[in-house]
Amino acid sequence: MTAHNETTVGGTAIPGAQLLALLSLAQDSAFGQPLESELRTCLLSVWLAEALGCSSDERSDTYYAALLRYVGCTGHAHETAAIFGDEIEARARSALYDASNPAEMLLEIVKHAGEGKALPERLRILSSVLAAGRRGAADGFRAGCEVADRLADRLGMSARVRAALACTFERWSGTGYPNGVRGDAIPRAMRIVHLTQEMEALERFGGVASAVALARKRAGRAYDPAIVEVFAKVAGEIFARLARASAWDDVLSIDPAPRVLSDGGLDEALLVIADFVDAKSPFTLGHSRGVGELAAGAAAACGLDAAEQKGVLRAGYLHDLGRCGIPNSIWDKPALLTRTELDRVRIHSLLGDQMLARLDVLARVRAIAAADHERWDGSGYHRGMRAPQPPLPARILACADVYHAMTEPRPTRPARPVEEAARELRAEGARGALDRDAVEAVLAAAGHRARPVRKGAPCGLTDREVEVLTLVARGFTTKEVASRLGISAKTADHHIQSVYGKIGVTTRAAAALFAAQTGLA
Repeated sequence: MTAHNETTVGGTAIPGAQLLALLSLAQDSAFGQPLESELRTCLLSVWLAEALGCSSDERSDTYYAALLRYVGCTGHAHETAAIFGDEIEARARSALYDASNPAEMLLEIVKHAGEGKALPERLRILSSVLAAGRRGAADGFRAGCEVADRLADRLGMSARVRAALACTFERWSGTGYPNGVRGDAIPRAMRIVHLTQEMEALERFGGVASAVALARKRAGRAYDPAIVEVFAKVAGEIFARLARASAWDDVLSIDPAPRVLSDGGLDEALLVIADFVDAKSPFTLGHSRGVGELAAGAAAACGLDAAEQKGVLRAGYLHDLGRCGIPNSIWDKPALLTRTELDRVRIHSLLGDQMLARLDVLARVRAIAAADHERWDGSGYHRGMRAPQPPLPARILACADVYHAMTEPRPTRPARPVEEAARELRAEGARGALDRDAVEAVLAAAGHRARPVRKGAPCGLTDREVEVLTLVARGFTTKEVASRLGISAKTADHHIQSVYGKIGVTTRAAAALFAAQTGLA
């Protein structure tokens, strides 16, 4: 995140820590944890680092590693959901069991792989996971680490913090993933976070004594024994301190390297959050970027001033923040959603609004983003607004979101042609659901012309490799890529490996993030 000595947005300086704290709330929702769980972990981690006598650099690394430990988690949500169904429930369970114990991991797989599926399909998924073994599991964790590294780099994190995040899923005994890093080779900042993040959850469920007992039981396997020894001595004190804390305010107050974001730095941080959210599903890659840019263009067509255009752009980046809290078993379902599932979808708007409410400096952006799913006829959510509400910027954003979503592929349909999308958007305006003026502004901004020819693909990718990357980013397997392009599976795999080599990744999730960031998705 770009930092300047003095900068304002709407007259108010924006500390970079606020954006990291907001991102931590999104990670909480993606893991089925109460909001502020990562913030509480951050406080516990810094206090434990102090008790361990860590240097100021190590305490700083610990602070940022705690806030960003799961920043890559959306990158492999699609694959996790394909195994466990509701990946958020699966991740919530992982906060309590001992991931360093192969027996516990195997039990989790046997009990929950293919959950919700018919028995034959469930057995197929289970046998596939067991056949893939440790290597298959490592691929999923590697995807999370690669995505985390790219996002952390864009946020301006140091090489030390990125090295810590690379060990997010490693364990003291070497039984972790993806590389089996063990012992002191795991940066101490992450060894601290390994312990405190799980202790934060275990203390909520069983109290301090139970958490300490489990820490001691897992010492030497999941956790560094020396860190456990100090934790056991100070656990009562730091959990009592945590009970008195205001997690959001206290985390912001102890930022070890305070930075005030420049205007461009804020936009990049918001784009990181947008990409974090959109990476959750192959069907939403680049969605928030595209919606924000389209809405900003429509705002200009409506004569809104530069500040209002910027507000609409940023609201577009953030309008789907709450998606993280809804499982991919819903977002990626290749069939119509049930009434119950639709009710859960509607929750994402409220959840995003609750998270954005933490940042007073983005109040105007929040007001626009939170009304994205409202409709003039009262049929929208989550407040059920009617005309003349919501305000014009929100009405523009709503139209941009609908149009952009129609021109993207979804689990139940391919991307709709732009002219068809335009007709449907106008129909929504005609029946009173959308503001007709906003509809026309969005369509004018969209241009309704062929996509511009790219001036060369990044990283030396060929036209064929761009086609392959686009399909891989959307979740297609090697065989499916081959079928769609009319080539052999061997040739498709050759192209995929060439793409991965050129862009410096080894997993679909990281390739998908690259595609979204470079506009290829």
